[in-house]
Amino acid sequence: MSFSEPVLAPWLLVFTGLVSLLTVGLALARRPWRPLLEDHALQHRWLAATVAVLLMWQLRAQAVEWLTLHLMFTALLTLVFKAPLALLSILLVNLAMVATGRADWSLLGVNLLVTGVVPALVMVLVWRLVDRRLPDNLMVFLFVCGFFGAALSTLAAGGAAVGLMMLGASDAHALYQVMEYARFLPLLMPSEAFITGMLMAILLVYHPSWVATFNDHRYIDTK
Repeated sequence: MSFSEPVLAPWLLVFTGLVSLLTVGLALARRPWRPLLEDHALQHRWLAATVAVLLMWQLRAQAVEWLTLHLMFTALLTLVFKAPLALLSILLVNLAMVATGRADWSLLGVNLLVTGVVPALVMVLVWRLVDRRLPDNLMVFLFVCGFFGAALSTLAAGGAAVGLMMLGASDAHALYQVMEYARFLPLLMPSEAFITGMLMAILLVYHPSWVATFNDHRYIDTK
């Protein structure tokens, strides 16, 4: 889900832009391009995934004039490539949406926050929980990260969009619409969770080494 029209107060657009810029800066500080330069196969996978997400974002529903609903795939990108590269992918996708006229430049920061920063942060927290607190079990990783993590990330992204509208909506009618939308937010979670979990299951079976957050020796070889 992302904003397609500037229905937020200008100060909030500036604030979300600064938060997104800071987060991307922190991601770049991790130098995520190093593994890309060292691994040509990773380059191809990351670029292909970014293009695939961009194409999937075109399949979207216009719920209201200022809000579009679509699958984000941020949780999947975070699990497969880790958060820094996932954020770069979502940044490129949002830039492409702006360049093609699907979103206004002023919405780049808020859309990056809703579709990238918030779900990626939630996914990282879920993964840390699984990595440090839960048993080393393949099905635990798949269901908690792949399904539950993706659903929770979608809920957090939708909640962030609703919260931003409640905080600084510039249109009273848009605020009413977002409150109506919030009631149907749980219906968006299963689709993102199912697709993310399904793709994660395929990757863990056939190419576990492609999933950066998954240690195949720890979860498979030691069993």
